[in-house]
Amino acid sequence: MSAINWGQIKETIKTGVGHSNYSNWFEPINFLSVEDGIARLQVPSKFIGDYVSKNFGDFLLHHLSTQDQNIQRLSFELAASKKTLATPTIKENEPALSQRVSRKTMDGDIPGAPLDPRFTFENFVVGKPNELAYAAAKRVAEAGPVTFNPLFLYGGVGLGKTHLMHSISWELHQNRPELNVIYLSAEQFMYQFVRALREKKMIDFKELFRTVDVLMIDDVQFIAGKESTQEEFFHTFNALVDQNKQIIITADQAPGEIRDLGDRITSRLQSGLVVDLHPTTYELRLGILQKKLDLQRVTYPSLEIDNDVLEFLAARISTNVRVLEGALTRLIAFASLVNRNVTLELAQDCLADTLRNSERRVSVEDIQRKVADHYNIKLSDMIGPKRSRSIARPRQIAMFLSKELTSRSLPEIGKRFGGRDHTTVIHGVKRIEGLKNQDDQIAEDLKILQRSLDA
Repeated sequence: MSAINWGQIKETIKTGVGHSNYSNWFEPINFLSVEDGIARLQVPSKFIGDYVSKNFGDFLLHHLSTQDQNIQRLSFELAASKKTLATPTIKENEPALSQRVSRKTMDGDIPGAPLDPRFTFENFVVGKPNELAYAAAKRVAEAGPVTFNPLFLYGGVGLGKTHLMHSISWELHQNRPELNVIYLSAEQFMYQFVRALREKKMIDFKELFRTVDVLMIDDVQFIAGKESTQEEFFHTFNALVDQNKQIIITADQAPGEIRDLGDRITSRLQSGLVVDLHPTTYELRLGILQKKLDLQRVTYPSLEIDNDVLEFLAARISTNVRVLEGALTRLIAFASLVNRNVTLELAQDCLADTLRNSERRVSVEDIQRKVADHYNIKLSDMIGPKRSRSIARPRQIAMFLSKELTSRSLPEIGKRFGGRDHTTVIHGVKRIEGLKNQDDQIAEDLKILQRSLDA
């Protein structure tokens, strides 16, 4: 009989994965026995078994084998049925939710997009640019009374739209498994529609998509210009709203800015809660890296990394969170392979190509010209000594954008604004940070200027 001290192992795991991960994923697990080199573990749901197997399987196996070297693999069993969940690989005829999501409805299946088990609310880093979107997504995931329909999330690539969609799906699956939840891309919706037309199964298509409880469509801009698909989407949308079913939609632009999207659909999409995920701030990017590092320590428990490396990456890779996270993963993997600590020098060498591609092309001078043109003032006045409100406010906006969109330091920015010191720049930046949350016109001006600078 194996002498496994499960309590001791759980304490070790808690230290390794953190309190939140431990309470969500490991605390509900009970150790049963070891039989023929297999450690049998009891889990309350298939969801938890699949998630732990996929994300912490090797980590858990390592700690169990330190107490019993005969343990070669894990077996998760459901508490009620004692049905074994295959691990570490998933049987082809029993795909895990993380590989494929679908709901059997009437006489057909609605295939859903794959869900990434990393994309949960727990792993979503919240900051000012995304706090409203996060709060709205959490409210929808509670599956209470529908208060806004649809929830429309929009923003650029890598700002967290898909992460929030996956988080909602995971939360609903775990807490409300009886609900018929469908998450798919607009392209998948379009493909299913075209397929139904070709196979003359439009009645089945309509029934399938209009009997869901929560419909989630990612990247709805892809149906723009597709008149027939838009028409069917419009009718599906109306049918679900009339039944008080929840709809969540994402796009890369606000509804009114998507070209070739019909007026009726645009109007419908604007009838709920429309939330913009703003570009990330330095502080938010740093928080994302720290969260990513915590997750990486599960795989690399002895990982050492200098603090200035995270600060460097947060400052240099500012346009896309996916690229930012990928850079950290690549850096850590490389350091592990060559058995070196993660230093700033190593980061600069290992990520040279990523850093070049992520370098902002916009300059402080570009920003000054754009802002001066937008507010119809002379560039010489912006960098000169004038302090009238009509000049000072655009100057502060240009300072704010220079901090957000370039890698220049505050003293360097100050020099380009007529030799002003960095405390003046700090004051201007903080002033605009406050005003953009209070003054709709300032917020709109910033949005227009950022988009024109990114073009």
